[in-house]
Amino acid sequence: MQHIKFSKIIWVVILLFACLVQTHAQKRKNMGRTTSKKSTAKKTVVQNNQAAKSASLPANFKYDSLPVKPPRVSLEPDFVTIGKTPVVKPVPVLDYEPISEDDVLYRQRVWRDIDVREKINQPFAYSAEENNGSQQFIYVLLAAIRDNPDVVAYNAIDDRFTKPLTRKELVRTLVDDPEILRVPDWEKDSTGNTFKDSLVLHDFNPARISRYRLKEDWVFDKKTSRLVVRILGIAPIEEDSTTIPGMVLEKPLFWLYYPKLRNTLAGYQVYNSKNHGARPTWESLFESRMFNSYIVKSALENPGSLMLKDMPGLKENGRLRLNEGEKIKNTLLDYEQNLWSY
Repeated sequence: MQHIKFSKIIWVVILLFACLVQTHAQKRKNMGRTTSKKSTAKKTVVQNNQAAKSASLPANFKYDSLPVKPPRVSLEPDFVTIGKTPVVKPVPVLDYEPISEDDVLYRQRVWRDIDVREKINQPFAYSAEENNGSQQFIYVLLAAIRDNPDVVAYNAIDDRFTKPLTRKELVRTLVDDPEILRVPDWEKDSTGNTFKDSLVLHDFNPARISRYRLKEDWVFDKKTSRLVVRILGIAPIEEDSTTIPGMVLEKPLFWLYYPKLRNTLAGYQVYNSKNHGARPTWESLFESRMFNSYIVKSALENPGSLMLKDMPGLKENGRLRLNEGEKIKNTLLDYEQNLWSY
Protein backbone atom coordinates (compact mmCIF):
# COMPACT_ATOMS: atom_id res chain seq x y z
CA MET A 1 0.00 0.00 0.00
CA GLN A 2 2.79 2.33 0.92
CA HIS A 3 4.59 1.35 -2.27
CA ILE A 4 1.58 2.41 -4.38
CA LYS A 5 1.34 5.81 -2.62
CA PHE A 6 5.05 6.42 -3.11
CA SER A 7 4.82 5.66 -6.85
CA LYS A 8 1.87 8.04 -7.20
CA ILE A 9 3.89 10.81 -5.58
CA ILE A 10 6.76 10.15 -7.98
CA TRP A 11 4.44 10.39 -10.99
CA VAL A 12 2.98 13.70 -9.72
CA VAL A 13 6.47 15.15 -9.30
CA ILE A 14 7.43 14.01 -12.81
CA LEU A 15 4.29 15.61 -14.29
CA LEU A 16 4.92 18.91 -12.45
CA PHE A 17 8.54 18.97 -13.63
CA ALA A 18 7.45 18.35 -17.25
CA CYS A 19 4.94 21.21 -17.03
CA LEU A 20 7.59 23.55 -15.68
CA VAL A 21 10.04 22.61 -18.44
CA GLN A 22 7.38 23.17 -21.12
CA THR A 23 6.37 26.55 -19.64
CA HIS A 24 10.00 27.72 -19.47
CA ALA A 25 10.61 26.66 -23.08
CA GLN A 26 7.52 28.58 -24.22
CA LYS A 27 8.69 31.72 -22.40
CA ARG A 28 12.12 31.53 -24.01
CA LYS A 29 10.52 31.11 -27.41
CA ASN A 30 8.29 34.18 -26.90
CA MET A 31 11.24 36.15 -25.56
CA GLY A 32 13.24 35.27 -28.63
CA ARG A 33 10.47 36.56 -30.85
CA THR A 34 10.27 39.85 -28.87
CA THR A 35 14.04 40.29 -28.96
CA SER A 36 14.02 39.62 -32.67
CA LYS A 37 11.34 42.28 -33.17
CA LYS A 38 13.23 44.77 -31.00
CA SER A 39 16.52 44.11 -32.78
CA THR A 40 14.80 44.51 -36.14
CA ALA A 41 13.21 47.80 -35.06
CA LYS A 42 16.52 49.00 -33.61
CA LYS A 43 18.31 48.07 -36.82
CA THR A 44 15.75 50.05 -38.82
CA VAL A 45 16.21 53.13 -36.55
CA VAL A 46 20.00 52.89 -36.85
CA GLN A 47 19.76 52.64 -40.63
CA ASN A 48 17.46 55.68 -40.74
CA ASN A 49 19.80 57.66 -38.49
CA GLN A 50 22.77 56.72 -40.63
CA ALA A 51 20.88 57.77 -43.73
CA ALA A 52 20.06 61.10 -42.12
CA LYS A 53 23.66 61.62 -40.99
CA SER A 54 25.01 60.75 -44.39
CA ALA A 55 23.73 64.10 -45.63
CA SER A 56 26.47 66.68 -45.00
CA LEU A 57 26.60 70.45 -45.24
CA PRO A 58 27.45 71.98 -48.61
CA ALA A 59 31.17 72.28 -49.28
CA ASN A 60 30.95 76.06 -49.72
CA PHE A 61 28.86 76.59 -46.59
CA LYS A 62 30.58 78.76 -43.97
CA TYR A 63 29.25 78.64 -40.45
CA ASP A 64 30.97 81.75 -39.15
CA SER A 65 28.61 84.62 -39.93
CA LEU A 66 27.42 86.56 -36.90
CA PRO A 67 23.61 86.84 -36.71
CA VAL A 68 23.66 90.57 -37.41
CA LYS A 69 21.45 91.75 -40.24
CA PRO A 70 23.01 94.30 -42.62
CA PRO A 71 21.54 97.77 -42.06
CA ARG A 72 18.84 98.98 -44.43
CA VAL A 73 19.73 102.59 -45.27
CA SER A 74 16.89 105.01 -45.98
CA LEU A 75 16.74 106.10 -49.62
CA GLU A 76 14.67 109.16 -48.76
CA PRO A 77 15.35 111.86 -46.16
CA ASP A 78 13.92 110.22 -43.06
CA PHE A 79 13.97 113.45 -41.02
CA VAL A 80 12.30 116.85 -40.93
CA THR A 81 15.24 119.17 -40.31
CA ILE A 82 16.82 121.25 -43.07
CA GLY A 83 20.46 120.76 -43.85
CA LYS A 84 22.76 117.79 -43.78
CA THR A 85 21.49 114.30 -43.11
CA PRO A 86 21.63 113.70 -39.35
CA VAL A 87 24.13 110.87 -39.07
CA VAL A 88 25.27 109.50 -35.74
CA LYS A 89 28.90 110.46 -35.49
CA PRO A 90 31.11 108.83 -32.87
CA VAL A 91 31.69 111.20 -29.99
CA PRO A 92 35.38 111.53 -29.06
CA VAL A 93 36.06 109.24 -26.13
CA LEU A 94 38.16 110.79 -23.40
CA ASP A 95 40.94 108.66 -21.99
CA TYR A 96 40.69 107.66 -18.38
CA GLU A 97 42.69 109.68 -15.93
CA PRO A 98 45.64 107.46 -15.00
CA ILE A 99 45.80 106.23 -11.43
CA SER A 100 49.20 105.42 -9.98
CA GLU A 101 49.47 102.20 -8.01
CA ASP A 102 51.08 104.18 -5.19
CA ASP A 103 47.96 106.34 -4.93
CA VAL A 104 45.54 103.43 -4.57
CA LEU A 105 44.43 103.49 -0.95
CA TYR A 106 41.50 101.07 -1.38
CA ARG A 107 40.37 98.71 -4.11
CA GLN A 108 37.32 96.45 -4.34
CA ARG A 109 35.95 94.33 -7.17
CA VAL A 110 32.26 93.63 -7.74
CA TRP A 111 30.08 92.00 -10.36
CA ARG A 112 26.61 93.41 -11.01
CA ASP A 113 23.69 92.47 -13.26
CA ILE A 114 21.57 94.82 -15.36
CA ASP A 115 18.08 93.39 -15.83
CA VAL A 116 16.63 94.64 -19.12
CA ARG A 117 13.10 93.92 -17.88
CA GLU A 118 13.27 96.82 -15.43
CA LYS A 119 11.66 100.02 -16.64
CA ILE A 120 14.77 102.16 -16.25
CA ASN A 121 16.77 99.60 -18.29
CA GLN A 122 14.35 99.51 -21.24
CA PRO A 123 16.90 101.16 -23.59
CA PHE A 124 18.85 97.87 -23.55
CA ALA A 125 15.85 96.15 -25.19
CA TYR A 126 14.99 98.94 -27.67
CA SER A 127 14.66 97.06 -30.96
CA ALA A 128 14.15 99.78 -33.59
CA GLU A 129 16.35 99.92 -36.70
CA GLU A 130 18.24 102.93 -37.99
CA ASN A 131 20.72 103.56 -40.77
CA ASN A 132 23.50 101.96 -38.71
CA GLY A 133 21.47 98.83 -37.97
CA SER A 134 19.45 97.49 -35.06
CA GLN A 135 19.62 99.56 -31.90
CA GLN A 136 19.12 96.63 -29.51
CA PHE A 137 22.13 96.46 -27.24
CA ILE A 138 23.01 92.84 -28.02
CA TYR A 139 23.22 93.73 -31.71
CA VAL A 140 25.39 96.72 -30.86
CA LEU A 141 27.82 94.35 -29.15
CA LEU A 142 27.77 91.91 -32.08
CA ALA A 143 28.31 94.74 -34.56
CA ALA A 144 31.31 95.87 -32.50
CA ILE A 145 32.80 92.36 -32.70
CA ARG A 146 32.18 92.28 -36.46
CA ASP A 147 33.46 95.76 -37.34
CA ASN A 148 36.11 96.57 -34.75
CA PRO A 149 39.19 94.30 -34.83
CA ASP A 150 40.18 95.48 -31.34
CA VAL A 151 36.99 94.09 -29.81
CA VAL A 152 37.48 90.38 -29.06
CA ALA A 153 34.88 88.01 -27.63
CA TYR A 154 36.32 85.85 -24.85
CA ASN A 155 35.14 82.47 -23.65
CA ALA A 156 32.84 82.59 -20.61
CA ILE A 157 34.73 79.82 -18.81
CA ASP A 158 36.04 82.68 -16.65
CA ASP A 159 35.80 86.48 -16.55
CA ARG A 160 39.52 87.22 -16.88
CA PHE A 161 39.63 87.35 -20.70
CA THR A 162 41.89 84.32 -21.02
CA LYS A 163 40.57 82.44 -24.08
CA PRO A 164 39.45 84.27 -27.24
CA LEU A 165 36.58 82.73 -29.16
CA THR A 166 36.93 82.01 -32.85
CA ARG A 167 34.17 83.32 -35.09
CA LYS A 168 32.74 79.83 -35.47
CA GLU A 169 32.75 79.20 -31.71
CA LEU A 170 31.05 82.52 -31.10
CA VAL A 171 28.30 81.76 -33.61
CA ARG A 172 27.68 78.39 -31.95
CA THR A 173 27.14 80.09 -28.59
CA LEU A 174 24.44 82.27 -30.17
CA VAL A 175 22.54 79.89 -32.45
CA ASP A 176 22.08 76.14 -32.72
CA ASP A 177 24.04 74.21 -35.32
CA PRO A 178 22.47 74.01 -38.79
CA GLU A 179 20.76 70.74 -39.63
CA ILE A 180 20.15 68.63 -42.70
CA LEU A 181 16.61 67.28 -42.66
CA ARG A 182 15.03 64.72 -44.97
CA VAL A 183 11.84 66.28 -46.35
CA PRO A 184 9.43 65.05 -49.03
CA ASP A 185 10.25 66.21 -52.56
CA TRP A 186 6.82 67.20 -53.78
CA GLU A 187 8.14 68.48 -57.10
CA LYS A 188 9.35 65.04 -58.17
CA ASP A 189 6.78 62.85 -56.45
CA SER A 190 3.33 64.01 -55.36
CA THR A 191 2.88 60.92 -53.19
CA GLY A 192 5.57 62.03 -50.73
CA ASN A 193 7.64 58.87 -51.12
CA THR A 194 10.65 60.68 -52.57
CA PHE A 195 12.84 62.65 -50.15
CA LYS A 196 15.51 65.33 -50.48
CA ASP A 197 17.98 67.01 -48.15
CA SER A 198 17.03 70.44 -46.81
CA LEU A 199 19.43 72.79 -44.99
CA VAL A 200 17.79 74.34 -41.92
CA LEU A 201 19.44 77.41 -40.37
CA HIS A 202 18.43 78.53 -36.90
CA ASP A 203 17.82 82.20 -36.13
CA PHE A 204 19.20 84.11 -33.18
CA ASN A 205 16.57 85.11 -30.64
CA PRO A 206 17.59 88.32 -28.82
CA ALA A 207 14.79 87.77 -26.28
CA ARG A 208 17.02 85.10 -24.73
CA ILE A 209 19.23 87.88 -23.37
CA SER A 210 17.54 89.14 -20.24
CA ARG A 211 20.52 90.52 -18.33
CA TYR A 212 23.99 91.96 -18.81
CA ARG A 213 26.77 91.39 -16.30
CA LEU A 214 29.37 94.04 -15.53
CA LYS A 215 32.73 93.41 -13.93
CA GLU A 216 34.11 96.54 -12.34
CA ASP A 217 36.70 97.86 -9.89
CA TRP A 218 36.07 100.50 -7.23
CA VAL A 219 39.29 102.36 -6.43
CA PHE A 220 39.93 105.18 -3.99
CA ASP A 221 42.57 107.52 -5.38
CA LYS A 222 44.21 109.32 -2.46
CA LYS A 223 45.83 111.82 -4.84
CA THR A 224 42.46 113.22 -5.92
CA SER A 225 40.54 112.00 -2.83
CA ARG A 226 37.91 110.36 -5.04
CA LEU A 227 36.29 106.97 -5.22
CA VAL A 228 36.54 105.95 -8.89
CA VAL A 229 34.66 103.12 -10.59
CA ARG A 230 36.01 101.53 -13.77
CA ILE A 231 34.13 98.93 -15.82
CA LEU A 232 36.37 96.09 -17.00
CA GLY A 233 34.03 93.72 -18.85
CA ILE A 234 30.50 93.15 -20.16
CA ALA A 235 28.81 89.78 -20.66
CA PRO A 236 25.30 89.07 -21.99
CA ILE A 237 23.46 86.56 -19.81
CA GLU A 238 21.12 83.93 -21.25
CA GLU A 239 18.45 82.38 -19.05
CA ASP A 240 16.96 78.90 -19.53
CA SER A 241 13.98 77.65 -17.56
CA THR A 242 14.24 74.19 -16.04
CA THR A 243 11.69 71.55 -15.17
CA ILE A 244 12.05 72.49 -11.50
CA PRO A 245 9.50 75.23 -10.62
CA GLY A 246 11.11 78.54 -9.81
CA MET A 247 14.59 77.46 -10.96
CA VAL A 248 16.31 79.23 -13.84
CA LEU A 249 19.74 78.43 -15.23
CA GLU A 250 21.91 81.37 -16.24
CA LYS A 251 24.75 81.24 -18.72
CA PRO A 252 27.09 84.06 -19.76
CA LEU A 253 27.56 83.81 -23.52
CA PHE A 254 30.88 85.65 -23.83
CA TRP A 255 32.91 88.46 -22.26
CA LEU A 256 34.00 91.71 -23.91
CA TYR A 257 36.79 93.92 -22.60
CA TYR A 258 35.03 97.23 -21.96
CA PRO A 259 37.96 99.71 -22.40
CA LYS A 260 38.39 98.55 -26.02
CA LEU A 261 34.63 98.65 -26.56
CA ARG A 262 34.15 102.30 -25.64
CA ASN A 263 34.91 103.75 -29.09
CA THR A 264 32.25 101.58 -30.73
CA LEU A 265 29.67 102.34 -28.04
CA ALA A 266 30.23 106.05 -28.66
CA GLY A 267 28.86 105.58 -32.19
CA TYR A 268 25.44 104.32 -31.08
CA GLN A 269 22.76 106.40 -29.38
CA VAL A 270 20.58 105.26 -26.50
CA TYR A 271 16.82 105.29 -26.71
CA ASN A 272 15.33 108.27 -24.86
CA SER A 273 11.61 107.81 -24.22
CA LYS A 274 11.17 111.50 -23.30
CA ASN A 275 13.00 113.21 -26.16
CA HIS A 276 14.12 111.35 -29.28
CA GLY A 277 16.22 114.33 -30.33
CA ALA A 278 18.37 114.34 -27.20
CA ARG A 279 19.85 110.90 -26.92
CA PRO A 280 23.12 110.07 -25.17
CA THR A 281 25.56 107.48 -26.46
CA TRP A 282 26.04 104.07 -24.92
CA GLU A 283 29.49 105.07 -23.76
CA SER A 284 28.12 108.06 -21.83
CA LEU A 285 25.33 105.90 -20.38
CA PHE A 286 27.84 103.54 -18.79
CA GLU A 287 30.22 106.26 -17.68
CA SER A 288 27.36 108.30 -16.17
CA ARG A 289 25.87 105.17 -14.54
CA MET A 290 22.42 105.78 -16.07
CA PHE A 291 21.14 102.29 -15.37
CA ASN A 292 19.88 100.22 -12.47
CA SER A 293 21.68 97.07 -11.35
CA TYR A 294 22.23 94.79 -8.39
CA ILE A 295 25.41 93.18 -7.09
CA VAL A 296 25.69 89.42 -7.66
CA LYS A 297 29.27 88.87 -6.51
CA SER A 298 31.98 90.68 -4.60
CA ALA A 299 35.52 90.07 -3.43
CA LEU A 300 34.55 91.58 -0.07
CA GLU A 301 34.71 88.90 2.64
CA ASN A 302 34.42 86.18 0.00
CA PRO A 303 37.47 83.88 0.22
CA GLY A 304 35.67 81.17 -1.75
CA SER A 305 34.99 83.53 -4.68
CA LEU A 306 31.32 82.52 -4.62
CA MET A 307 28.34 84.18 -6.24
CA LEU A 308 25.82 85.50 -3.76
CA LYS A 309 23.33 82.89 -4.94
CA ASP A 310 25.79 80.12 -3.99
CA MET A 311 26.61 81.38 -0.50
CA PRO A 312 25.26 79.43 2.49
CA GLY A 313 22.11 81.03 3.80
CA LEU A 314 21.47 82.98 0.60
CA LYS A 315 20.70 80.16 -1.86
CA GLU A 316 17.04 79.81 -1.07
CA ASN A 317 16.14 83.44 -0.39
CA GLY A 318 16.37 86.00 -3.20
CA ARG A 319 15.39 88.86 -0.90
CA LEU A 320 18.35 88.17 1.36
CA ARG A 321 20.63 88.18 -1.69
CA LEU A 322 19.36 91.61 -2.71
CA ASN A 323 19.86 92.87 0.85
CA GLU A 324 23.39 91.48 0.87
CA GLY A 325 24.11 93.24 -2.44
CA GLU A 326 22.82 96.53 -1.03
CA LYS A 327 25.01 96.01 2.03
CA ILE A 328 28.09 95.60 -0.18
CA LYS A 329 27.18 98.73 -2.18
CA ASN A 330 26.75 100.79 0.98
CA THR A 331 30.09 99.50 2.26
CA LEU A 332 31.81 100.81 -0.86
CA LEU A 333 30.11 104.21 -0.72
CA ASP A 334 30.57 104.62 3.02
CA TYR A 335 34.31 104.03 2.75
CA GLU A 336 34.78 107.36 0.99
CA GLN A 337 32.46 109.19 3.37
CA ASN A 338 34.15 107.80 6.44
CA LEU A 339 37.52 109.21 5.34
CA TRP A 340 36.22 112.76 5.71
CA SER A 341 36.13 114.49 9.08
CA TYR A 342 34.12 117.58 9.90
